[in-house]
Amino acid sequence: MMVLDKSSELILDNSFEHIKNEFESNIPSLVLCSEPFHKAEFLYRLMNSIEILTIYVDLDLLYTGYVESGMIKKKNNVIIFHPEKENWEKKLVEIISKVSKEKFLVVIDSFNGVYNMFDDLESARFVNSCIMLLSSLANQTNSSVIVTGMARRKENLGWVISPGGKQIIKSKKTGVYFIKKNPNYMIFTMEGSNSKAFKIEKI
Repeated sequence: MMVLDKSSELILDNSFEHIKNEFESNIPSLVLCSEPFHKAEFLYRLMNSIEILTIYVDLDLLYTGYVESGMIKKKNNVIIFHPEKENWEKKLVEIISKVSKEKFLVVIDSFNGVYNMFDDLESARFVNSCIMLLSSLANQTNSSVIVTGMARRKENLGWVISPGGKQIIKSKKTGVYFIKKNPNYMIFTMEGSNSKAFKIEKI
């Protein structure tokens, strides 16, 4: 688990303005956490804070389950995709076509779903290449690409999928962030030497 540097100052960001700037500056952005409900809450509040079109690639079906159960309301600007191994390339082409024409927020939820869908390393590398291609196109339309993951830090391996232990493949261009929560607020932390930490208060 990431430990917040004592020198890091928590920046209040209930409106997600600072966090959205992070996502626009780091494409793709990898958002990691250890609890699925924290991830779901973060994404729900993020999407409620924006007005641009959102493509939600739901690979673990948690968000779709919340929507279908009525626990959360899907905004009209959210387009949900449910790609499977057999139609991944077709769905990717459709998403790329949209992102190449106008600004989107693209959420790929989650890396765990990708690794469950493609069980061998070569296939996972293929999906990673697809994400980087999508990110390259997103740069041209000022879009943002966010990939979530349930993960933990393992010595000598970096971030690994939890459960399962598979190493997460990421490029040097990837912004890496971690979410943790206490009873009153979430903390959104950027990994790296220039670590930033943002505080999101409970609604």
